[in-house]
Amino acid sequence: RELSSEDRIVENMGGEVPTEAPGGIAGTGIGAAAFVQIREHSQLRREAPPPPPETFGPYTTKDEQGNGVIAMIDLLVKDLDKEMSEADVMEKDAQADYEKMLEDASTKRATDVKSMNEKDNAKADTEVALQEEKQKL
Repeated sequence: RELSSEDRIVENMGGEVPTEAPGGIAGTGIGAAAFVQIREHSQLRREAPPPPPETFGPYTTKDEQGNGVIAMIDLLVKDLDKEMSEADVMEKDAQADYEKMLEDASTKRATDVKSMNEKDNAKADTEVALQEEKQKL
């Protein structure tokens, strides 16, 4: 850096010359003064801006699409209600079938137990008769 004559005198007398704070963006060559906005430049363009480009037209609501979504949701709710009622009916039918099966099994078991008892009695009677016949011989 090149010193001014006053700075050279201060440095030769043993003093320290303060360095200036860097300005701008380092390594780009843009100084701090480059960021100053000058008002006279903005007043050169006083003409009106161009009109905005054409867009999609006036705003309209999308009733049909909104109703379509709501109708789909209503349809899903109805389907779910129908499936739930079918499941309730199927569960009641299955419960009734299960209770009937238990009743039938209980009846069959009672019949089987009675039959086994009769057969055991018949076997016992037959064994007693066999023993009596063996003693006679």
